[in-house]
Amino acid sequence: MSFDLSGRVALVTGASSGLGARFAKILSQSGAKVALCARRIDRLEALGGEIRDAGGLALPIGMDVTDADSVAAAFDAAEASLGPVDTVFANAGMNNRALAAEITPEAWDEVMAVNVRGVFLTAREGAKRMIAAGSRESGRGRVVLIASIGAHKVLPGLTAYCTSKAAVAMMGRSLAREWANRGINVNVLCPGYALTELNAEWFDEAGGKAQIAGFPRRRLMDVSDLDSMALYLASEASRTITGSVFTLDDGQSL
Repeated sequence: MSFDLSGRVALVTGASSGLGARFAKILSQSGAKVALCARRIDRLEALGGEIRDAGGLALPIGMDVTDADSVAAAFDAAEASLGPVDTVFANAGMNNRALAAEITPEAWDEVMAVNVRGVFLTAREGAKRMIAAGSRESGRGRVVLIASIGAHKVLPGLTAYCTSKAAVAMMGRSLAREWANRGINVNVLCPGYALTELNAEWFDEAGGKAQIAGFPRRRLMDVSDLDSMALYLASEASRTITGSVFTLDDGQSL
């Protein structure tokens, strides 16, 4: 089966950089109309221009994933311009590198607000819209949550981040069970380390270089290494796949 996404409308959070920007591009290249969501609207405008120049259709939308009203408004805007959203990539995330004994409660709450609350609000709003649009009959609903190898592997100094990503992995399985009879597939991607804006500073440091040297293949992934799985989970080819947690990490968690 092909990964032709023609006729689909996808909403991607955290689309202003990194994995989110990559997901938006490949979904568009495969035929989907794409709502680009993040707080940095200038970045979204630039990405939208790239996608339109390549022949795609993309709509930049300012969104704060921690704010339920902002999330609902973004879906409203996407539906008004692109049509009903049937594919959601809940990708927005952040990190706050600190030892558990030193992280402030405020920093901990910020990570949880974006990485857990934000993912839940995005997935829930998408599912509500899909159900209202008849996903139970069509079976076209797709929700992909982006976690991390930190969901199942201890990453020193990243207790808040790992805790949040473990929550996302279980959230995905729980939502998949709840929405299985509503025609919505929910799956989770746990990527390994790829060089992105989120971690570039760390991997320039001695500690980051040492971490790479400790990976079995002594390298970082490329954001494009997630393309095939992302397209598979968004397409009709994955119609019987739900509640799964996929690790794509080049062996980094071994």
